[in-house]
Amino acid sequence: MPGVSVRDVPAQEFINAYAKFLQRQGKLEVPGYVDLVKTSAGNELPPQEAETWFYKRAASIARHIYLRKQVGVGALNKLYGGAKNRGFRPHKHVDASGSINRKAVQSLQKIGVLEISPKGGRRISENGQRDLDRIAAQTLEDEEED
Repeated sequence: MPGVSVRDVPAQEFINAYAKFLQRQGKLEVPGYVDLVKTSAGNELPPQEAETWFYKRAASIARHIYLRKQVGVGALNKLYGGAKNRGFRPHKHVDASGSINRKAVQSLQKIGVLEISPKGGRRISENGQRDLDRIAAQTLEDEEED
């Protein structure tokens, strides 16, 4: 299907498909602490999907950067953060872990999906855009078959 981009595919389906692709490929460098760590100071428990959550975070980051010009780790921390339960007191926003987002961005950069932007942050590379568009087209084809 010519002209299919990431924007044409529902976000959750694309992220799951790209995460499976990254996991099958086996090139994404996963830190050793992914089965122990919480993703934010606002969370009480680590993610339930101990084996796959890092791939899904990396896929989500790649999609987020694809849809915008360039994004830094600080913006990703704010995006993936959430409300912290403070008991009786009102909830407050807490940023996500910068280490996790930084490691995901660095590993995506190592496999050539992202590159450093001259204006700061990271942007999608040409090879990364080609990969994401190809997976979006496959996801759209699979969705139409069902």
